[in-house]
Amino acid sequence: MPQSLSKVYVHITFSTKHRYPFIDNQVEERLWEYLGGACRALECYPIQIGGYKDHIHILCLLSKKITQIKLIEEIKKQSSKWMKTIAPSYANFYWQDGYCIFSVNPSEKDIVINYIRNQKEHHRIRTFKEELIAFLKKYEQEYDERYLWE
Repeated sequence: MPQSLSKVYVHITFSTKHRYPFIDNQVEERLWEYLGGACRALECYPIQIGGYKDHIHILCLLSKKITQIKLIEEIKKQSSKWMKTIAPSYANFYWQDGYCIFSVNPSEKDIVINYIRNQKEHHRIRTFKEELIAFLKKYEQEYDERYLWE
C-alpha cells in the first residue's frame, strides 16, 4: 500500500491527585477547551472532552505520529501548568500519576460522546471509583486495586 492510513479512536480518563474536586464550574469549560487545544497540537484531534469534579474523559483520534504515553504525558503536563496560573485556589493542582486509555470501535463513538457529555448525570448515581472499575471490567483489564487510588 503506497500510503499509511490510521483512524484509531481512544477514550482516555484520569483523575486529579487524590481525586480532589478541583474541576469546578468556574474552570471546567476552559479546561475542556485547553485539553482540546493540547490534543490538537499533538495532531490527536478531540471528538469530545468532559468530566466531573475530580476527573476527565477525552475521546480523540490518536495520531499515527505519537505514542499513547507521550500524548497523555503532554496533555497532563501542559494542563497542570495552565491550571496553576488561573487562580491561587488552583496552585496545588496536580493530575494523578496513572491513566486509562482504551480503543473505541467507530460504531460506538456516539455512545462514548454521549457518555462524556452526560458526566454530571452519571455521577449523581456512580462515583468515579465505581465508573473506573466498570471500565476496567468492560475492557477486561487486569488491575490491582491497591494501585488505582493514590
